[in-house]
Amino acid sequence: MSETEVVSQPQLDVRAIPPVERHPRIFGIVQALAEGQSFVIVNDHDPRPLRYQMEARYPGLFDWEYLQQGPDIWRVEIKRLQSGCDCCCGG
Repeated sequence: MSETEVVSQPQLDVRAIPPVERHPRIFGIVQALAEGQSFVIVNDHDPRPLRYQMEARYPGLFDWEYLQQGPDIWRVEIKRLQSGCDCCCGG
Protein backbone atom coordinates (compact mmCIF):
# COMPACT_ATOMS: atom_id res chain seq x y z
CA MET A 1 0.00 0.00 0.00
CA SER A 2 1.45 3.36 -0.99
CA GLU A 3 1.68 6.38 1.29
CA THR A 4 -0.90 8.17 -0.89
CA GLU A 5 -3.43 5.37 -0.32
CA VAL A 6 -2.88 5.49 3.43
CA VAL A 7 -3.48 9.24 3.54
CA SER A 8 -6.55 9.24 1.25
CA GLN A 9 -8.25 6.24 2.81
CA PRO A 10 -11.02 6.98 5.35
CA GLN A 11 -9.96 6.28 8.93
CA LEU A 12 -11.82 5.93 12.19
CA ASP A 13 -9.68 6.50 15.28
CA VAL A 14 -11.67 4.70 17.95
CA ARG A 15 -9.33 5.68 20.76
CA ALA A 16 -11.35 8.85 21.33
CA ILE A 17 -14.73 7.04 21.25
CA PRO A 18 -16.21 5.61 24.47
CA PRO A 19 -15.81 1.80 24.38
CA VAL A 20 -19.57 1.14 24.48
CA GLU A 21 -20.01 3.20 21.27
CA ARG A 22 -17.11 1.76 19.26
CA HIS A 23 -18.57 -1.40 17.74
CA PRO A 24 -21.96 0.17 16.87
CA ARG A 25 -20.18 3.03 15.09
CA ILE A 26 -17.88 0.65 13.23
CA PHE A 27 -20.79 -1.56 12.16
CA GLY A 28 -22.59 1.54 10.86
CA ILE A 29 -19.64 2.32 8.61
CA VAL A 30 -19.24 -1.31 7.57
CA GLN A 31 -22.89 -1.54 6.50
CA ALA A 32 -22.54 1.65 4.41
CA LEU A 33 -19.52 0.42 2.43
CA ALA A 34 -20.06 -0.34 -1.23
CA GLU A 35 -18.34 -3.34 -2.78
CA GLY A 36 -14.63 -2.66 -3.08
CA GLN A 37 -14.64 0.20 -0.56
CA SER A 38 -12.60 0.10 2.61
CA PHE A 39 -11.68 2.08 5.69
CA VAL A 40 -9.09 1.85 8.44
CA ILE A 41 -9.68 1.47 12.16
CA VAL A 42 -7.04 2.97 14.46
CA ASN A 43 -6.96 1.54 17.98
CA ASP A 44 -4.70 1.16 21.02
CA HIS A 45 -5.12 -2.63 21.18
CA ASP A 46 -5.76 -5.56 18.86
CA PRO A 47 -9.42 -5.34 17.73
CA ARG A 48 -9.64 -9.13 17.37
CA PRO A 49 -13.05 -9.40 19.14
CA LEU A 50 -14.46 -7.04 16.52
CA ARG A 51 -13.13 -9.33 13.80
CA TYR A 52 -14.92 -12.30 15.34
CA GLN A 53 -18.18 -10.33 15.49
CA MET A 54 -17.81 -9.27 11.85
CA GLU A 55 -17.15 -12.83 10.71
CA ALA A 56 -20.26 -14.00 12.58
CA ARG A 57 -22.52 -11.21 11.24
CA TYR A 58 -21.16 -10.95 7.71
CA PRO A 59 -19.48 -14.26 6.80
CA GLY A 60 -17.33 -13.89 3.70
CA LEU A 61 -18.34 -10.28 2.97
CA PHE A 62 -15.32 -8.43 4.35
CA ASP A 63 -11.56 -8.66 4.25
CA TRP A 64 -9.53 -7.80 7.36
CA GLU A 65 -5.90 -6.72 6.99
CA TYR A 66 -3.56 -5.60 9.73
CA LEU A 67 -1.58 -2.57 8.54
CA GLN A 68 0.11 -1.98 11.89
CA GLN A 69 0.19 -4.40 14.85
CA GLY A 70 1.12 -2.56 18.04
CA PRO A 71 2.49 -2.32 20.47
CA ASP A 72 0.94 1.16 20.91
CA ILE A 73 -1.16 1.58 17.77
CA TRP A 74 -3.10 -0.98 15.78
CA ARG A 75 -4.35 -0.14 12.28
CA VAL A 76 -6.72 -2.49 10.47
CA GLU A 77 -8.15 -2.11 6.99
CA ILE A 78 -11.67 -3.48 6.57
CA LYS A 79 -12.76 -3.92 2.96
CA ARG A 80 -16.12 -4.88 1.51
CA LEU A 81 -15.58 -7.75 -0.91
CA GLN A 82 -17.32 -8.33 -4.20
CA SER A 83 -20.34 -10.48 -3.48
CA GLY A 84 -20.47 -12.29 -6.78
CA CYS A 85 -24.25 -12.22 -6.41
CA ASP A 86 -26.46 -10.16 -8.73
CA CYS A 87 -29.65 -10.92 -6.86
CA CYS A 88 -31.50 -8.67 -4.42
CA CYS A 89 -30.13 -10.32 -1.28
CA GLY A 90 -27.17 -7.91 -0.96
CA GLY A 91 -24.83 -10.77 -0.16
